[in-house]
Amino acid sequence: MGFRCPATNCSSTAHCNSGGYVMEIGAILCGKISGIIDYGAFVDCENGQRGMVHISEVANSYVENIREHLTMGQDVRVKVLNITPEGKISLSIKKAVEPTQAAAPARSPRPPRKPAGSPNTWQGTRSKREAPQNFEDMMSRFKQTSEENISTLRKSGDTRYSGGAKRRK
Repeated sequence: MGFRCPATNCSSTAHCNSGGYVMEIGAILCGKISGIIDYGAFVDCENGQRGMVHISEVANSYVENIREHLTMGQDVRVKVLNITPEGKISLSIKKAVEPTQAAAPARSPRPPRKPAGSPNTWQGTRSKREAPQNFEDMMSRFKQTSEENISTLRKSGDTRYSGGAKRRK
């Protein structure tokens, strides 16, 4: 009996044991969606057994509504993740996809690294037109901007920055 999945044209990797199929963990099977619930979908596998695909195993991206990804009667390829002692079969659609078919997330290219011998020093926010400054120039500029900021705060009369509540006369 040769079952071929119409969606992928694959045949089962499960093997026949004494006339009946034995499902193995890691086996990739084809099946049809036989039921959809909010947290997953039931799949009737080609070997006659039924398993469930949890919503987190449907796609590599976040799945909010499983019905946007799967439909009743849809042919799917699944991988067997687990079989409990009670016979419950956990399946995955996203892990059954071959690595060449899986879309790798697009990553922005990394900025080039500095050579190993270059020092790792902070360059600041200096504009490209400014010449490098010596310590005295930087200190005088810091004092000037600090005094401007303090004067602005004092003019605004905001008590949060004036060191306490304003005194009443």
